[in-house]
Amino acid sequence: MDGPKVIRALGALAQEHRLAAYRQLVQAGPDGMAAGALAEALGVPASSMSFHLAQLANAGLVVQRRQSRSIIYSADYGAMNALMSYMTENCCGGAQCSSGSACDSTPTEAKDAA
Repeated sequence: MDGPKVIRALGALAQEHRLAAYRQLVQAGPDGMAAGALAEALGVPASSMSFHLAQLANAGLVVQRRQSRSIIYSADYGAMNALMSYMTENCCGGAQCSSGSACDSTPTEAKDAA
């Protein structure tokens, strides 16, 4: 993932309703949710939800498909995995991190104060 795509993805998620919508779509799994059901679940007007979903789709974080008269949105897990990989590629100062665990990124000053 390149810098401009990362910035677009992070920018799309840096808004309360879009972040909530993305998290709801992750919970919905690969089947996704209709835009109207998503708006209702989050208590957001349908017109606003359409705008937010368009922003997430433009950032490459969600995919959409037509199902009868509804548009179904799903989280693009590959895009999120690529974003997370980009964000953590320099984890642990380039050293190999332990398998399956996150790096201990607590700053040294905070560790010393504890």
